[in-house]
Amino acid sequence: MGMKARELGFPFNERCGKWNAITDVAGVEVGFSTIIEGEATPDTTPESDFARTGVTCILPRGHRTSAVFAGRADLNGNGELTGTHWVDDSGFLHGPILITNTNSVGITRDTASKWMLDNDYFYPMRDADGKPIPGYGFFYPVVGETYDGLLNNINGFRVKPEHVLEALDSAASGPVAEGNVGGGTGMRCHGFKGGTGTASRIVKTEAGEFTVGVLVQANHGKREEMNVFGIPLGKEVEGAEAITKRLSPKEGDGSMIAVVATDAPLLPWQLAKLARRAGLGMNQLGSGNGSNSGDIFIAFSTANDGAFNDVITQVTLLGDVQLDPIFHAATDATAEAIMNALVNAEDMVGRNGNALFAIPHDEIHRILEKYKSFLDEAWKPEEK
Repeated sequence: MGMKARELGFPFNERCGKWNAITDVAGVEVGFSTIIEGEATPDTTPESDFARTGVTCILPRGHRTSAVFAGRADLNGNGELTGTHWVDDSGFLHGPILITNTNSVGITRDTASKWMLDNDYFYPMRDADGKPIPGYGFFYPVVGETYDGLLNNINGFRVKPEHVLEALDSAASGPVAEGNVGGGTGMRCHGFKGGTGTASRIVKTEAGEFTVGVLVQANHGKREEMNVFGIPLGKEVEGAEAITKRLSPKEGDGSMIAVVATDAPLLPWQLAKLARRAGLGMNQLGSGNGSNSGDIFIAFSTANDGAFNDVITQVTLLGDVQLDPIFHAATDATAEAIMNALVNAEDMVGRNGNALFAIPHDEIHRILEKYKSFLDEAWKPEEK
C-alpha cells in the first residue's frame, strides 16, 4: 500500500499501529473512489477537459449503524463540512464522513443520505407507541472538501452518485491507500503533489493503552515554508516545480480536512479539543497561516458503544489529566499523515496542462543524508 514517510528516514519514532493508519482504531473502515479521465501533457490546450478527483469515505464503526461521540474544530474556515451543526449541538456523529472536491459536496451528501436510507444506516423515528417507522429518520452525513481545480475540471461536476456509492461500499479495515486516491486525487500540498494520507499512534496512559488515528486530505501550505523536523525541506528540494498556466492560485492557498479517530473514551467537548490538535500537526510542517485556507477537523471516539439511545445511559469518561499524550498523538500523527500523503503522491498533469510533481524520493534521501548528524542528535528515539 505504498511507503510511509518513516521508511524513507524521517524520524517519526513514536509507536504506531499495525497499519500506521486511521484503521488501526478498531472498527474504522475507509473506502475510495478515484476518478482519472483523459490523458494530458504540459502542452495540453487550454480547452482541454480532464477529471482528476474522487471521493473518500470513513465509516466510524464500519458498516454497522452506531452513533459515536464527536467534536469538531476550525483553524481557518474557508471551506465546508456538512452536518456539523448537529455534531455541535448533540455531540454525536450519526453517519459516514466523506471528503471530495469543493463543487461535489452536494451530490456527495445527497447520495450518502440515500445510501443511509437504503442500508438502514440510521436511527429511525418512532410512532406514538414507540415503534420505529420504516424509512423515517435524520440523515446527516458529514462531507468535507478541498479545492482541486488546478488539475481537475472542477466546474464539470465529474463526481457522480456511482462514485460516492463506490467509496461507501468499498470501505474496509486494514491498510489504507495514500497519495493520489479518493478525494485527494487532484490535490497539492506545500507546492508538491499532495493528496490523501493517514497515520496512527498507540498511546499509554494511566488508564490504559489507546489508539489514535488520523486521515487527512492535504491541499495546503507554501513550499518555501515547509519544515520537517527542523529541516527546511521545501527550500532544499531541487526541481519538482509546479507548472501552472491559466490558473495559478496564490502560493499557500488551499485547505486540509482532517479526521481524527480514537478508541479512548472521550466525550464531545474533549473530542473538540482533540480535533484542534490537527492544526498543530499542520503547523509542525510549517503551515496553518493561510487566510484563504479551509482547515477543518472532526474527531470521534469509538468507545461508549450504545451511548445513543432514548433512555438513561451510562458512559465512560477519560479524565482530562490523561489527555496530554492523546493530544500529542493526534498532533504528531497529523504531521506524519501529511508527510505520508506527500511521499506516496505521484506526478500528475491535468487541465490546461497544469502539472504537480511529487517530492522526488532521491531528493529526500539526499537531504536526509545532508542533515543526518543533526537528525541523529536532535531526534534520536527515546530509550524505552
